[in-house]
Amino acid sequence: MSGDHKINLFALGDPKIKTLHITWFAFFLTFMVWFNHAPLLVFMKEAFDMTSQQVKALMILNVALTIPARIVIGILVDKIGPRKVYSGLLIASSFICLAFAFSDSYQQLALLRFLMGFVGAGFVIGIRMVGEWFPHRSVGVAEGIYGGWGNFGSAAAAMSLPTLALIYGGEHGWRYALATTGIVAGLYGVFYYMVARNTPKGSTYFKPKKAGGLEVTSYKDFYLYLLMNIPMYVALGVLAWKLSPTGVALLSETAMYTIWAMLIGLYVFQTSQIWKVNKENLRNGVPELDKYKFKQVAILNWSYFVTFGSELAVVSMLPLFFLETFDGLDPVKAGLLASGFAFMNLVARPTGGWFSDNFGRRRSLMILIGGLAIGYFVLSQVDAGWWIPAAVIATMCCSFFVQAGEGAVFAIVPLIKRRMTGQIAGMTGAYGNVGAVTYLTVLSFVDYSTFFMAIGCSALVVFFIAMMMDEPKGQISEVLPDGTVHMIDVG
Repeated sequence: MSGDHKINLFALGDPKIKTLHITWFAFFLTFMVWFNHAPLLVFMKEAFDMTSQQVKALMILNVALTIPARIVIGILVDKIGPRKVYSGLLIASSFICLAFAFSDSYQQLALLRFLMGFVGAGFVIGIRMVGEWFPHRSVGVAEGIYGGWGNFGSAAAAMSLPTLALIYGGEHGWRYALATTGIVAGLYGVFYYMVARNTPKGSTYFKPKKAGGLEVTSYKDFYLYLLMNIPMYVALGVLAWKLSPTGVALLSETAMYTIWAMLIGLYVFQTSQIWKVNKENLRNGVPELDKYKFKQVAILNWSYFVTFGSELAVVSMLPLFFLETFDGLDPVKAGLLASGFAFMNLVARPTGGWFSDNFGRRRSLMILIGGLAIGYFVLSQVDAGWWIPAAVIATMCCSFFVQAGEGAVFAIVPLIKRRMTGQIAGMTGAYGNVGAVTYLTVLSFVDYSTFFMAIGCSALVVFFIAMMMDEPKGQISEVLPDGTVHMIDVG
């Protein structure tokens, strides 16, 4: 890295660059393991004689646990550091992956796929790690590279695992392909523990004063925080409903109601924990220097809802959209045409971070979300009369704004409150999954055109919400355990 805001990705002797590379690859592996089942479903369906409803249930189970997992992982990252948490997550996921690969019943597959959703929280860990190593003027690009290149793990799984299964050969080739990803993840977890460091030499790793919830600095922020937690529980309730007899019939109606009751109980418990963390601050007040506005977190949450939430939803339906919209396409061609949406991650997400670093955090976020809204309005007009290359170009242009918007969101996350970056990243990441659940639920009731229009309209709402964001500038304070105040530049 040269200067304050240029990143030389080939300067491997620079500890910052080394940390960025080993961390994005850790994220890459978590996404590869998380989505390793998708390209091999055809083999699994045959091996277990699964119905299409059972296949859909596996897809739902794969994302169900990720919402609470990102909150839990965020708390752990802030408490014990990203090095230990990333290593632990990779090693634990390898055992779950191996068990999934050699399951001998659909019930085992379903349970282990549900548990595998925890690895989807890996993204949160690197946000804190990269935020610790890069200065504010280049943190957007660095986070964009981390997110964009790591996100490519799902595409890499789609491209490589079917071939790997064929290379292994036999009726169990797909099992060995799945197991290979788990073994690589486990070994890399050990490597990451040995090589990674939480902070540059001489820097302090700031930790929250109390674990159990985000610290807030006013009663207004406390109530907004409680309100912002509700959509995550609603999304989990919707997932339970989709697994009930009304949806894919994996759960009984009694089980669905039991889960709903548990979610209500969990929300009440979480509220009590948040109060426990914040009661002293709220009663006695917080020094002006240590205050921050929770609305910043809320705006980032909703921004990731429409960016990453729409990406997850669209990636899962786009091949079918192309297949059903244009005559003469076979599933392979439709999949290739749709893959352009995910491929944009490699460039778009770092570009969004670069915009944020150079043209203002708030302005960049608003422009990219506005572009996203226009992109989805254009996609809502695509029909059989369109020239196919024009439809693909429209898809990729929309995808650019979606993923650049994701980069702009996480360019801001590390600049709000350093000691709580993991928790802020966890909550923001969870909102991406909430968005995916919301949009896929909408898709189950409407046609494709209305689906794209709904995303565009929701993005317009978030565009106006983003107008209320305060531009991060000046410095934020962090208090050391001995009471010393440390100032950190954010703009």
